[in-house]
Amino acid sequence: MERRWLVYPYHLWMLMFTVAPLALIFYFAFTVPGGAGSGGFTLDNIRQAAGPLYLRVLGHSVWLAALATLVCFLIGYPMAMILAQCRVKYRHMMVMLIIIPMWMNFLLRTYAWMTLLEKNGLINAILRFFHLGPLHILYTDGAVLLGMVYNFLPFMILPIYSVLTKMDRSLLEAAGDLGADAWTSFRRVTFPLSLPGVYAGMLMVFMPAVTTFVISRLLGGGQYMLIGNVIEQQFLVIGNWSFGSAVSVLMLALILLSMILLSRYNKEGGGGMFL
Repeated sequence: MERRWLVYPYHLWMLMFTVAPLALIFYFAFTVPGGAGSGGFTLDNIRQAAGPLYLRVLGHSVWLAALATLVCFLIGYPMAMILAQCRVKYRHMMVMLIIIPMWMNFLLRTYAWMTLLEKNGLINAILRFFHLGPLHILYTDGAVLLGMVYNFLPFMILPIYSVLTKMDRSLLEAAGDLGADAWTSFRRVTFPLSLPGVYAGMLMVFMPAVTTFVISRLLGGGQYMLIGNVIEQQFLVIGNWSFGSAVSVLMLALILLSMILLSRYNKEGGGGMFL
């Protein structure tokens, strides 16, 4: 009985900083904004958020986030395998090298890429040295994608690395004894067993990538809007909390749907296609 009191502060914390903000978001999303009749129930905010204009913005945001997730997976999985196969004394040092950039402020890291990608930046300076001409990378989809991959890549590497380090190596030895080569062992043993880490990494990359507004604002230069920029402007610039909340509810529904689909795919043994 005495131990139950230990969880009450955590319940209070969840109530104040998770449940209450979500309740406010849903309240504003389904109520009339300030003015005559304010506070009454309405679906106009959701209808406006689901309009063609904002659906195109949402589609572009999902496309860039999905592409960033794919690139992070293609880069992160081999890196996680390399980390898992290193000696322990080198493994911890390499993991620290991946984590240390995350200690730096997110905004500063994004500003650093602006200086690298600008017309007179380091990348174009190297290209001009080799007479390859300057590339116009900044303020494009490519720059936004690069910023997403750089900032969110550790969130793909670490879950996969955690699963691979806990994998039973005797399974690989058994596969080798049965005549499986390295590729077959990876396809039939390593990759299916690492899928929980892959699913976790995909969610941890996709969710912040689809809602980001700092990367698109700085590296995109305001050339286009992502859904995170729409929400930011509605709350901080325009002051239409009802519409901003409606867009947030649609984003929450999208994220929950992706989590449900990945969870169901995991439970049904999604690695079966590789067997």
